[in-house]
Parts: sequence; C-alpha cells; structure tokens
Amino acid sequence: MPVAAIKPYTGEVKDSVDKFHGTQLLYIGWEDHLMFCAPFAIPFPPAMRFGDIIDQVLPTAFGAHPDFEKIDWSKAEWLKSGKPWTVDFKQSLSGNGLKHKDVLRFRTPGLTGIKGSCS
Repeated sequence: MPVAAIKPYTGEVKDSVDKFHGTQLLYIGWEDHLMFCAPFAIPFPPAMRFGDIIDQVLPTAFGAHPDFEKIDWSKAEWLKSGKPWTVDFKQSLSGNGLKHKDVLRFRTPGLTGIKGSCS
C-alpha cells in the first residue's frame, strides 16, 4: 500500500552526492544469494569503467561465495531499481546512466546459491 507523507521533508540530507568527495554511492546486490542479505553500498567515481567494478571490486565484495568464480558475466542479468537493465562494461558509470544511490542487482542464470539453496 502506498504511503503519503503528511508534510514535505525539510531536514538536511546527510548522504547527498556533494558529501562523497567526487564519488557516488551505488548499491549492488546479487539475486538468489542470501549469504549477502542486502546490497552493498559502495562509493565509486562516476568516471570509473563498469567493467572495472566487475574485475576489481565485486571479487572482494562477493568472492567468498563458492558460486562467484562460476559467474559468466556475459550472461548475467541486471536490474536497475528493480527493472531490467543492459550494462555496457566498457562505459563509465555515468556513461551507463548511473547516478548517486542507484540500486543494481544482478542475477546469474544457473547459479542459485550453495546447492541451490539461495544462500
């Protein structure tokens, strides 16, 4: 059920992009892998190439999971704010249209957690 605010929010936003010193937050989660119960919030420079996130950042974030090394990134399905999204690994974050506090989730066909348990 939708919720309507009684009055507009008037407080100071504590996590606005200007407070991140040239970086922006991206939330990144892995569908069907509840070993990671929520997306990670990671600051990135907008000029960073998306492929560098795959190569340099996600192994640190998700690499402890035994499915991680089995991922075929060319078949990964991406969601941006809950909607199907196509990523260009060669483009920057801004080139992919990503903004501060966007939520990305990826699904890895055929990989659904430890022994198919979604964990």
